[in-house]
Amino acid sequence: MSKKFQLFLALLLTLSMILGACGSPAPAEATEAVVAEVVTEAPVVETGPDVLALFTDLTASLPADKGYGTVKSAALNEEMVDKAPFILDVREAAEAEADGYIEGSVNIPVREVLNNLDKLPGLDDPIVVTCASGHRGGMVMASLTLLGYTNVRNLAGGINGWKKAEFPVITGTAPETAVAISTPVVEDQALFEMLNSFLTELPEDFYAIKSDKLSEALAESTPPTVVDIRTSEEFTKDGHIEGAVNVPMQEIFGNLDKLPAKDAYIVVNCASGHRGSIVTMGLRLLGYTNVMNLAGGLNGWKAAGLPVAGIVSDMGAFLVSLPADAGFYTIKSDKLNEMMVENPPFILDVRESSEIESTGYITGSINIPIRDLLKNLDKLPAKDQKIVITCASGHRGALGTMALRLLGYTDVINLAGGINGWVKAELPLEAGVPAAPVAGTAPEVDADTLAILDAYLSNLPEGFGTVKAPDFNTEIVSGTVPFILDVRTATELTDNGYIEGAINIPVNDMPANLAQLPADKSAPIVVTCASGHRGAMTQLYLQFLGYTNVRNLAGGMNGWIAAELPVAK
Repeated sequence: MSKKFQLFLALLLTLSMILGACGSPAPAEATEAVVAEVVTEAPVVETGPDVLALFTDLTASLPADKGYGTVKSAALNEEMVDKAPFILDVREAAEAEADGYIEGSVNIPVREVLNNLDKLPGLDDPIVVTCASGHRGGMVMASLTLLGYTNVRNLAGGINGWKKAEFPVITGTAPETAVAISTPVVEDQALFEMLNSFLTELPEDFYAIKSDKLSEALAESTPPTVVDIRTSEEFTKDGHIEGAVNVPMQEIFGNLDKLPAKDAYIVVNCASGHRGSIVTMGLRLLGYTNVMNLAGGLNGWKAAGLPVAGIVSDMGAFLVSLPADAGFYTIKSDKLNEMMVENPPFILDVRESSEIESTGYITGSINIPIRDLLKNLDKLPAKDQKIVITCASGHRGALGTMALRLLGYTDVINLAGGINGWVKAELPLEAGVPAAPVAGTAPEVDADTLAILDAYLSNLPEGFGTVKAPDFNTEIVSGTVPFILDVRTATELTDNGYIEGAINIPVNDMPANLAQLPADKSAPIVVTCASGHRGAMTQLYLQFLGYTNVRNLAGGMNGWIAAELPVAK
């Protein structure tokens, strides 16, 4: 066989093998393997951080009894004496230099904080964030907390609050330059990037709106929706912006259906701006594109002299309208004695039963102690019938008179000077205790107002918030002189004298002159009037405004003069 023929046969054999292989069906296993391989290589969709869950958990973790993650100026000032926390000032350097800063602060502007975590202490070390009003501080506190920092607080009211409390600041120089002091730990890079992007891209206004600008916006044809995120008790007790929707912070992320559309103009407000900043941040990260926080919160709104609705507003209006020609809703002992002959009113004695047993009571009285008064409205006459309240000196009677009138009782008055005044007028008392009051049907009253006023009266302290004249004089002599607020008319001061150093703001003018009171609402205040009646009403009003150390001079100036204590004229 020739070599050419052998080569031809070899080529023919090779070609037939190739054709045979191409014509063979692929095994089923191989086909399935290919399909399976395609499926496993499908792309995975990245979802990013769950903003709703993050902010739901964050807001739920901020306890009310710890200021929702804030620290008050006085508490921080005390801490700094022993072991100061790391104080992070997140204002711009120029702001800190111009407006002053807390000694020892480290300045990292809000937009740069997360890019400088190495300049913060460890995850568990105490950090207090400061800004101007608390708005930027709240956002930084929230961001650091979400990133795993366990001991971050925001200075309530910011540097403005610190200065208002008259604590020192350093001015004219910049705060310390931040230096690296730690190795940052970032466990969730996607979360870090989301938060860092939010802070670095904050606009010039930092998503905050001042009170005057909000007031202007509310007067426009398409006003914003004001979402008040304080508790329902704060909303009713401390007042609120007219038309505001109340959705508490710890409930808002579970009730987004109560908000308008994501592109609607929304203004969030709380007490000081802290809670509002956190909610504003959360809502914007959820896609709400036009959300702002009220700078300074409702405190700032009130400080700007803008109107509030709610019980505080009602109380202010009540004081303004107290009628001087009707004794500011009092009745003197001789007039009550005359009335009892012809047309006896319903006489309500709000003293403790032990007091009544030891001193006696006016004939026909029924006894409901002041702390139980609003729990027993079914034992009172109709809201338009005359009720005269009696106590020892007039203080508790004034509180009862104001509470009932705020609930819609239209003819309630207080016995001026109380039982002490009745005895001084040499009028008769019955021995023993009055007959038990008869239960009837409770009238319809506003449930929220009733609950708040009942809580106030039910929790009156021992002494009912008064100070006796000799005890008050001892305080003055010892040098611990509080702010003395005399709410009588100017004529009364001229005719009858006053306690040296007292500031005179007549009761009808009180709501318009709050700026004359101490800036620090924890500062001691003693209110005085003629008998204690107007003083008690003023005390109640100021306590609802947040003043925490207010007492009423028992017996007023009448008691002071009877104790033969010094009077200025």
